[in-house]
Amino acid sequence: MIAWLNRLVDLVEERLVEELDVARLAATLGTTEHHLRRMFSALAGMPLSEYLRRRRMTVAAAEVVTGSADLLTIAVRHGYGSAEAFGRAFASVHGISPGRARRDGGPLRSQPRLRFRLTVEGAHPMDVRLVTRPGFRLAGHAARVPLVHHGVNPAIQQHVTALAPQEHQRLKALGDAEPQGLLAVSADLDPDRQEGSELTYLHGVAVTDAADVPDDLDVIDVTAGSWAVFRAVGPYPDTLQTVWAATATEWFPSNPWRLREGAEMVAVLDRADDFSTATVELWLPVEAA
Repeated sequence: MIAWLNRLVDLVEERLVEELDVARLAATLGTTEHHLRRMFSALAGMPLSEYLRRRRMTVAAAEVVTGSADLLTIAVRHGYGSAEAFGRAFASVHGISPGRARRDGGPLRSQPRLRFRLTVEGAHPMDVRLVTRPGFRLAGHAARVPLVHHGVNPAIQQHVTALAPQEHQRLKALGDAEPQGLLAVSADLDPDRQEGSELTYLHGVAVTDAADVPDDLDVIDVTAGSWAVFRAVGPYPDTLQTVWAATATEWFPSNPWRLREGAEMVAVLDRADDFSTATVELWLPVEAA
């Protein structure tokens, strides 16, 4: 995986002014675009699209400051159709307009070229099991919410707390498939997992095809496949988010599995009354690498 990611970084440098074909690169490396983007985001701390934008604007800034060409020429050279679009991208990275950068020489924010290196981790064993499931359905209450990487997601919290207590009991009674219990489901995730991007969040349960799902509930169909199930115990949701990050930094690089497209599920097995701590299972859709 480290070699894959460094090859991706090299390709970014080679194609800074061109469209980056991540799917084609992933195919040549024997993996998938979905997995490659997810691992880059988790290990680099930023989505691939954001890294590419920062690197383009770092290189473009040098051209802007030296005054070797007019701003429109520089914009087109870096893949922008107008000086206005280029100016917005430039300001989003550097905090100033290209015109001011040319006039004052800065200040500019440089994005160094990334290089991934292997470090020794894994001092603490991860509690994981592999499960293969036939297709099933998820039924519950869905909403479009922004992705939040750390801490409580206010939109999800508002969505769940708006449900009446008896609704949680109705959902629990409806569930008849694994994962058991009430589930927090994230679907339609942005491939780069960019913070603030929208996803579909469902508060519900897993049901078989035989279950009679009421018309007032939303349904997500889940295809058959394998799942890596990680158990986490501790402060909620911090411990869960820490375990998710550890799957990218420790588990996937050490095991012959990769992420596949599909809903990610969190099953709450036990929790404190105020939900400050919980025992949960994180279900990630995987396939053999």
